[in-house]
Amino acid sequence: MADFAGKIVWITGASSGIGEALAYELAQRGALLVLSARREALLEQVRQRCVRPEQHMVLAIDLTATETLTDATATVLERLGHVDILVNNGGISQRGTVAQTAIDVDRRIMEVNYIGTVALTKAVLPSMLARRRGQIVVISSLMGKIGTPLRSAYAASKHALQGFFDCLRAEVHDQGVHVSIICPGYVRTEITKNALTGDGSTYDQIGDAQSKAMSAEDFARRCADAIANDTRETMIGGPEVWAARLAPFFPWLYRYLVRRVKST
Repeated sequence: MADFAGKIVWITGASSGIGEALAYELAQRGALLVLSARREALLEQVRQRCVRPEQHMVLAIDLTATETLTDATATVLERLGHVDILVNNGGISQRGTVAQTAIDVDRRIMEVNYIGTVALTKAVLPSMLARRRGQIVVISSLMGKIGTPLRSAYAASKHALQGFFDCLRAEVHDQGVHVSIICPGYVRTEITKNALTGDGSTYDQIGDAQSKAMSAEDFARRCADAIANDTRETMIGGPEVWAARLAPFFPWLYRYLVRRVKST
């Protein structure tokens, strides 16, 4: 369980859900954490719940304020010297049809999920290349592989991450930096409750799939194993994973079934 011993791991979206569970799991495995999200008070609570809380760092950031991310990275590097693993987990989901979703909502989801993640990666990457060592992890989604109703902007942002980080992986392959894309299926968190509706308000409901899904703790264990094994890409979830696996081979069946899925 000590496969992260002494490694400095920066996790975004660490104040709740998958990010919070992953913080506890990686701390248990020996990692030294930088915990980031917008809400500093919640991050501090997560830090205190981690083993060895005094060894972890809290740094509040807003992924939409991309102009601040270079300074945030400089703060981390000045205090800790380097980042071994960057876990890009911060993001927001969606529940709304294309016809009913305001363009500002599409823009906000792309800015958080895609642009913010890319900007932070660009800020951290030079220090990894200079050391010829590092791992960049992206918590994407099965929606980076397929698309279902009511998630158009969310799926678009995850597809964009897939393309960007596939390119990055190829570019840095021989420079000591590795890229891992983790695609969760349904995980029991409040991501659906906090999702944006068509007018930008929060959905404020727990989706049927989330309520029956694997726990965030179970996901965190499997995700930590994938990171430790330097897995280039993996999908973690329940039966829904098969939809993403089979869609390329049976597109006609996927198109038929996706129209009938209950997308809450």
